[in-house]
Amino acid sequence: MNATLAAVALSLVSAAAYAAAAVAQARLAGRTAPGGTLRLLGRGAWWSAVGLNAGGALLHVAALKYGPLTLVQPLGALTLVAAVPLGARAAGRRVGRTEWRGTLLTLLGLGALLLTAGGAAPHETLTLTEALAVGAGTMALVAGLSRPGARPGLRHAAASGITSGVASALTQTLTVAVTDHTGPLLDARVVVVAVLVSAFAMGGLLLSQTAYRGGLGAPLAVVTLANPVAAAAIGLALLGERFQGGPAGLVPALIGAAAAVRGVVLLSRAQAQTVPAGAGVGAGVGAGAEAPPPAPSRVVVSRPRPTRPERRCRVGAGRG
Repeated sequence: MNATLAAVALSLVSAAAYAAAAVAQARLAGRTAPGGTLRLLGRGAWWSAVGLNAGGALLHVAALKYGPLTLVQPLGALTLVAAVPLGARAAGRRVGRTEWRGTLLTLLGLGALLLTAGGAAPHETLTLTEALAVGAGTMALVAGLSRPGARPGLRHAAASGITSGVASALTQTLTVAVTDHTGPLLDARVVVVAVLVSAFAMGGLLLSQTAYRGGLGAPLAVVTLANPVAAAAIGLALLGERFQGGPAGLVPALIGAAAAVRGVVLLSRAQAQTVPAGAGVGAGVGAGAEAPPPAPSRVVVSRPRPTRPERRCRVGAGRG
C-alpha cells in the first residue's frame, strides 16, 4: 500500500471513530440532567466515547504521517457524513432527503479534491521560526474573532476551526520530526511545537463549545470548513504542498471544494433540525415532534380593593 492509500484509509477509519463518538456523546447529553456532567465519569458509555475520540485522534495523526494536509484535512468532513446514518439509527428515524443530498455533494466534492491533492508523503516540516510565526498569527486572529460583537457563534466557530486546523498542521511537523530520526528527540523545536499543539487543540475544543451555545447548524458548518482551509493554507504556503496538475489542477479543486462546502452546510442544517435544543435522543421526543405548549402564565391585574366575600375566598384559597 502506497502512502496515499494509507493516508486515505486511516482518515476514513478516523472519521468513522469520531462520528461514532459524536453520536454517543449526543445521546449521553440528552440523557444527562443539567448540572450532572460529573455523573458521566461513572458511565461506561462515556468512557467508550472518550476511547473512540482518542482512537480517532491517533488515526488522524498517523494519516498526517503518510499524507499531505491538502489530502488528509478535507477528509475530516467525512465525520459529519458518517454521523448521519449513525445518528438516524440511534434516533429511530430514516435519513432525510436533505441529508442524502448533503452526503452526495460532500462525497463528490471530496472525491474531486482527492484527485487533485498532492499524494506524496510529507517530508518538509516547519522550522522553529515558522512555527512561532504560525502560533503568533493564529493567536492574533483568534483574539480578533473572539472580541464581543455581532454573530459570536459564527466567529467562535471560525476561531475553533482555525485553531484545530493549525493544531493538525503543527502535529504533522511534530510527527515527521519525531519519526525521521535525523535529529535529537527533544530539541527546542519539538518541545515548542508540542506545546503549541496542546494549546491549540484545547483552545479549539473550548471555542467550539462556546460556538454551539446559540445553535448547532451554522457553527458546525463553519468549524468543519475552517479546519481544512487553515491547514491547507499552511501546507501550501510553508510546506511545499501542491495540487496535481499545477495551476490547472486548481479548477477542479475549487469545484470540489464548493460542492463539499454545500454538502457540509446541508448536513449541518439537517443535524440542527433533527436534534432540537434541550431534547435528547433518549428523551422520548422523536424527530420532527413538536414541543409541548408552554404552561399558561398567571397575569396579575390591579383592581379596586376587594369586598368582604372576596377576601374570604382569597383566605380560604390560601389555606389550601
